Amino acid sequence: MNKNAVGIFDSGLGGLCALREAIRILPGEDIVYFGDSGRVPYGNRSFDAIKKYARQDINFLTGKNVKIILVACGTVSSVAIDYLKEISDIPILGVVETACEKAVETAKAKRNKNIGVIGTAATISKGAYKQYIAGLDPNCEVYSKACPLFVPLVENGHLNDDKITKMTAEYYLDGFRDLNLSSLILGCTHYPIIKNIISETVGTELIDVGLEAAHRLKRELTEKHLLNDAGGKGSLDIYISDEGINFKDIASNFLGLDINCKITQIDIDQY
Repeated sequence: MNKNAVGIFDSGLGGLCALREAIRILPGEDIVYFGDSGRVPYGNRSFDAIKKYARQDINFLTGKNVKIILVACGTVSSVAIDYLKEISDIPILGVVETACEKAVETAKAKRNKNIGVIGTAATISKGAYKQYIAGLDPNCEVYSKACPLFVPLVENGHLNDDKITKMTAEYYLDGFRDLNLSSLILGCTHYPIIKNIISETVGTELIDVGLEAAHRLKRELTEKHLLNDAGGKGSLDIYISDEGINFKDIASNFLGLDINCKITQIDIDQY
């Protein structure tokens, strides 16, 4: 048993989807969440900038004495996960692998090996989802699409009933309906927040990277004997890098996550 907290980070609101699932699946764990709201989105940054930001995020969480870190960011998981594992002394998990495993499993069950992936520009450019799927099953056909406007739309509160978001989804994804996909990987943790619109546009099964990653987080903690099984209810500490958005209200209202803890702003550049 290990009573140290679990660390989770993302560039902003998106990682709250993974946080919500982690709280549900691991109710006894203390969790420290960092949302880099001051530098969101990561997906249109250079690879070097993404690695720098991710290193600072890891350094901050490590300073909180966490026992494991979930990178609840599709961009960082695609671009910098190997780098983060090299520089960290604690286990680092991303969101790519488990989502790909779920997609291949779904493809086999449906006997349809057409898989879709949407993500930020950096995620799609890096091709991590496509490469990992090819390693699992080279017969799968992967169709990828960058959807860079989804993150700023979510961060600015344009959600499932928003006309602008619907128009943007149709612009990006209308052609995906004709591809006969077995599933579509939401390769950015912001995207499940607008999954209703995406589902209506594409018309296939969606794979939530945050949900799959939360399940993997539990498996890792169990296998490494790091679970806090003391029987109590875990605590939640949230940190952000900018107060420009009403983080607490948006998270509570639109993610169904009752946030009662204090939200603390930090200067992430110090890390």
